[in-house]
Amino acid sequence: MNIYFACSITGGRQYEKTYQALTRALLADGHEVPTAHLAESEVKALEKVISPREVYLRDSAWIQDCDVLVAEVSTPSHGVGFEIASALSIGKKVLCLYQEGQAVSKMITGNTHPNLQVRTYLTPNEAVSTVRTYLSQIVSYL
Repeated sequence: MNIYFACSITGGRQYEKTYQALTRALLADGHEVPTAHLAESEVKALEKVISPREVYLRDSAWIQDCDVLVAEVSTPSHGVGFEIASALSIGKKVLCLYQEGQAVSKMITGNTHPNLQVRTYLTPNEAVSTVRTYLSQIVSYL
């Protein structure tokens, strides 16, 4: 499955260990994750050499080509919100995850779009388990 993984880059990196656990598990499970590099600690340096326009065009193409978008939304991010809305607008399935107890925008938690699911987790391992369960449930819809 082709999975677009979305996470905060410039808004804060306090959930980086969760980002890494998620992308590593997805790759280990045999999924294609073109955005896996976003979970890595050096992402700001990697992305710094690419123009904003190139990032927009690249990421928009990846969203268009993905089967599902998985977003870690514990940290507010303009980019992640835009990616979620873009994916939903073209009919993609979207899973938003956030650490239980974090304040998340009501534009996410209150959204009843049929292709959007929002889940909480306590630990990175629980986040991985939640994503794996979600993916196993949507396979028949893709």
